[in-house]
Amino acid sequence: MKVAIEKPEVTKTLSAGEEEPTLIPTRALNGNGHLTSSRLLARNAVWNLVGNAAPMLVAAICIPLLIKGLGTDRFGVLTLVWALIGYATLFDFGLGRALTQLVATKLGSGEDDEVPTLVWTSMLLLLMLGLLGAVVVVSLTPWLVHRALHVPGVLGQETLYSLYLLAISIPVVISTAALRGLLEAHQRFGLTNALRVPMGIFAYAAPLLVLPFSKSLFPVVAVLVAGRTIAWGAHLLLCLKVMPALRHRIIWDRTEVGPLLRFGSWMTVSNIVGPLMVTLDRFVIGSLLSVGAVAYYATPYEVATKFWIIPAALLGVMFPAFSTSFVQDRNRTALLYGRTVKYLFLTLFPLILLVVAFAHNGLTLWLGAEFAQHSARVLQWLAVGMFINCLAWAPLAVIQGAGRPDLTAKLHMIELPAYLIALFWLTKVLGIEGAAIAWTGRVTVDALVLFVIAKKFLPNRSSIHLQTLLLVAGALATFSLVNLPPGLKLKGLFVVLIILGFALISWFLLLSPEERDLARQIP
Repeated sequence: MKVAIEKPEVTKTLSAGEEEPTLIPTRALNGNGHLTSSRLLARNAVWNLVGNAAPMLVAAICIPLLIKGLGTDRFGVLTLVWALIGYATLFDFGLGRALTQLVATKLGSGEDDEVPTLVWTSMLLLLMLGLLGAVVVVSLTPWLVHRALHVPGVLGQETLYSLYLLAISIPVVISTAALRGLLEAHQRFGLTNALRVPMGIFAYAAPLLVLPFSKSLFPVVAVLVAGRTIAWGAHLLLCLKVMPALRHRIIWDRTEVGPLLRFGSWMTVSNIVGPLMVTLDRFVIGSLLSVGAVAYYATPYEVATKFWIIPAALLGVMFPAFSTSFVQDRNRTALLYGRTVKYLFLTLFPLILLVVAFAHNGLTLWLGAEFAQHSARVLQWLAVGMFINCLAWAPLAVIQGAGRPDLTAKLHMIELPAYLIALFWLTKVLGIEGAAIAWTGRVTVDALVLFVIAKKFLPNRSSIHLQTLLLVAGALATFSLVNLPPGLKLKGLFVVLIILGFALISWFLLLSPEERDLARQIP
């Protein structure tokens, strides 16, 4: 085994756009300094983007075929099954995310030998929580099927047995998330996405394979559960390969339970309150206005939220990198943080600009003039809010990566009642556009607070936040001006000129020489 002798620690403080040093800090001399390598993180972000996008493309092809083959009612139940598989992760009480953060921190501190104990303790804890979740779901299933959903006749029996089968798979689902978190802490996103892509494709394609033999939901769900179980085994094998020390013995250490539950419990608060603030607007619109108004609002909302795939891909990689670098070298954390915000801005600005500029034209072409008349302004407001919200994923990841998910959870709890008041009032006064304004206002306040909190965890780098503030202010001003030119041709020309100017400014002024070189080398 070759041992590299490193040079002394670098003490120079870097600005956000300055090139990273070629020397490695002494604190990183534990063999894990590569976990925050710029090229590795960039490559992993691309992997994540592909892994998140591929299943969406398959879903667009498979869903119409499933609706035709299963019928509307059975397909509706299948969507419920997909949703329950996603929400089953609530039963892990945030332990999957906690495991990623704690493992990344130990790797950054050079405490690799403590990782197997942490992993097995969390897995055994997840097994207990998964069994508890299975009991809860089995107990609630009859009420859900017969009273809440009122599923009739034969379909009711199919749904009942399908949900029982799904409940049994909960321990598998939540422990798979933890195993994936272990791989992500080691920055092995090539491996995780090599499994995520076929898993995502299988979730939509597998039901189609069943249709020639049966139209019943039970075999469809059985195939999905079997696929999840196989995926769990594949994740476990990869974890054993990446960390052979896991093979030695299964260890339970109760001293590890406290840190896992403390981190995980605050993550659970955010996982509950966050989705509430995402979905409550539709219920408020339905109660104050009409079901038709919900459709006019929900459709542009679904369009706007597709942009979440971008920060999800990037921050999925950066979260463990922040956790690792935070204990190695906070200057490195600040550098990665500044670049993350910058790259999110550079990626999102032209996309959001196109949506704001052509919201009315696009909706008219897609859904008709009447729909566009009601929804275009809503889409514009939500797109601007989405731009701000996506940038806020960066400080959120820094705060949680530093081991303080309690701060973000408390922020969400404070936001919820204030947002509800604003949502009710603005919806009543301005209709669905008011609901969009309330949502955009909430995420703007949320972003400002998160950036302020994140600053306290990093070295004095006011330039990062000042630069971000100036860039966002310029972007918002551009969004407000883009609809001024009359007519589609003039507006199109105006947008093209803005994007060309933005590309030139970004390449030559916002990106450093090293970043331009890195961009050329990303596969």
